[in-house]
Amino acid sequence: MKAYAAECFGTFCLVFLGCASIIAGGFGNLLPLGGIGIALSFGVAVIAMAYAIGPVSGAHMNPAVTAGVFLSGRMPARDVLPYILAQIVGGSLAAAALWGIAQGNNAVAPVSRAANGWESAGLYPTPTAFALEALGTFIFVTVILGVTAKKHRTALSGMVIGLTLAVLHLCLIPVTGTSINPARSIGPALFAGAREMNQLWLFIAAPLTGAILAGILGRTGYLERA
Repeated sequence: MKAYAAECFGTFCLVFLGCASIIAGGFGNLLPLGGIGIALSFGVAVIAMAYAIGPVSGAHMNPAVTAGVFLSGRMPARDVLPYILAQIVGGSLAAAALWGIAQGNNAVAPVSRAANGWESAGLYPTPTAFALEALGTFIFVTVILGVTAKKHRTALSGMVIGLTLAVLHLCLIPVTGTSINPARSIGPALFAGAREMNQLWLFIAAPLTGAILAGILGRTGYLERA
């Protein structure tokens, strides 16, 4: 139960801190943080949680990461569903907290601004959004599996993972707002409109697709070799 509670808390912090930078800073009226500020907020949040709860649960904070870790053979099947449920609950609670903060404050953007989405008829069509989210998740999960492998693990592993997430945000924010984490997308979508809910499927399916591929790669043992 400690691990499940840690995953819920870690995902709460990740979604709260990352999405707060969007509604109160990145696209709000208080501080014009922009894409760099948003990317750093998500990246630093992952770094903080990696060291805070990593020893307890591994600090997945992402159903796609859990899927990849499981498929690579590094966690038992009995923990997969509880981990994912804890992450979704944590992300949803974070979105609820942000929704409460945004109520009645004209200087803060609505939580819907933190929801992921893409324009099907615009510059980035659905196949492009799907492919980039899947690719981004594949890269992210592969990095995680690589730097946490027994032969490669160092005290800087959490830093590498967080910086990788920050770079991926810089690349994907203009396309989808950057998900690569179903729990991060589900929470804000619950407090957004029909458009965001209708597009939520992509931010579940694409990250899981990328994670499955990364997990299969990890299963081969390629990331374990010296």
